[in-house]
Amino acid sequence: MKRQEIKEILQSEAIGDTVKVNGWVRTKRESKNVNFINLNDGTVLDNLQIVADVNIFGNEILRKVNTGAALSVVGELVESQGQQNVELIAKEIEVIGEADPDKYPLQPKRHSLEFLREIAHLRYRTNTFSAIARVRHSMIFAVHKFFTEKGFFNIHTPIITSSDAEGAGEMFQVSTLDMENPPRKEDGSIDYSEDFFGKKTNLTVSGQLEGELAALALSKIYTFGPTFRAENSNTSRHLAEFWMIEPEMAFCDLNDNMDLAEEFLKYLINYALENCQTDLKFLSQRQQQEEKNKPQDQRSMELIEKLKFVADNDFVRLTYTEAISILQNSKPAQKGKFKYPVEGFGTDLQSEHERYLVEKHFKKPVILIDYPANIKAFYMKVNEDDKTVAAMDVLFPQIGEIIGGSQREERYDVLVEKMEAMDIPLEEMNWYLDTRRYGSVPHSGFGLGFERLITFVTGMTNIRDVIPFPRSPKNCEF
Repeated sequence: MKRQEIKEILQSEAIGDTVKVNGWVRTKRESKNVNFINLNDGTVLDNLQIVADVNIFGNEILRKVNTGAALSVVGELVESQGQQNVELIAKEIEVIGEADPDKYPLQPKRHSLEFLREIAHLRYRTNTFSAIARVRHSMIFAVHKFFTEKGFFNIHTPIITSSDAEGAGEMFQVSTLDMENPPRKEDGSIDYSEDFFGKKTNLTVSGQLEGELAALALSKIYTFGPTFRAENSNTSRHLAEFWMIEPEMAFCDLNDNMDLAEEFLKYLINYALENCQTDLKFLSQRQQQEEKNKPQDQRSMELIEKLKFVADNDFVRLTYTEAISILQNSKPAQKGKFKYPVEGFGTDLQSEHERYLVEKHFKKPVILIDYPANIKAFYMKVNEDDKTVAAMDVLFPQIGEIIGGSQREERYDVLVEKMEAMDIPLEEMNWYLDTRRYGSVPHSGFGLGFERLITFVTGMTNIRDVIPFPRSPKNCEF
């Protein structure tokens, strides 16, 4: 008999049908004559209740039916006496894979997120992490669906690169040299000409620069791939390996860029609200349970309410300079409540500042533009004031910045001048400068950290809980 998925069965009203299901035991409740087994196959949050008659199956089989065991069950669907439409009266039970109840780490009780990170190879089997996985999949699909409908082409940009798109230098080196005895030049430095690629190479921090090359031929492209940053940070907001979505558009200025970013984010949020209701409701309840002992003013906005806050509001747009003025005149600034003081033009805004603008001042998502040139990357277009660049950051409640982008500097002379000022080697970036030499046009793009998005959509507070196997300092398990 062909297996049916539990999601399909729970939506069914086929009372009296004989079906076959496979899955893993979440819980088992025993009585004198009957065992009630909650089975889950990951296709849906809810379990299917299996009713197993002790007189039919006996202890030889039922003693192997423990939490974590994998079963195949054939039985008759009957109307459930509980909250679900149906339950399954078992006729046949096969224990496909046993689980020792004394050793299986996921017992039917509440486990801390810290403990589950230690057993990340098993945490998918919990309600929380199976819900996150399904939401993550839906968001992956929605990203590709949005850009395909908008006429964008997906481009795979290199994972191994010799350039540093951000200029921060926090990159993982890629090498096949003997680390115990690397070849050296006469001055004692390592001779990378003998390395695999003949030069020093790293894991990429961004696909943007290569994405620009494609956009300046195909008009509209996007990348969606892994990126890496060797930042020695153990905060709840940082990962060493994460996924980035980076669209690039030719013949596109900063206003076009903002329009696309707002449309894109609202599309993703609405897709989650329409297609992930069951999982979002569960994650909302989980969040409220986690925060029930916090003071009211320290609790997060209810998850679905927060998502609708983004989907239903037009994003406020203002300049960085205007934002600095608002922050300096705010009550938290005047009373010294900000951890990081707002010292005027040139201040690098922190999450607390961004959240104040969104949650307290405007009570809407915010897009900040025209940042000081000296705190932004070399490729951003210099504005007419010669002090600011055509950059934009999209700010959300609770999380702060979720998108960063800009109009790119298309003028060859200006770009060269900026690269020289920032000590970026022109010869190594000659391929990038070619796009400004031959048929240069105004173009723009932005980056959305996928895990940052999933953190927002699921209501999780630690980014390590929204990627299957987190990579961070001193942590590369599984």
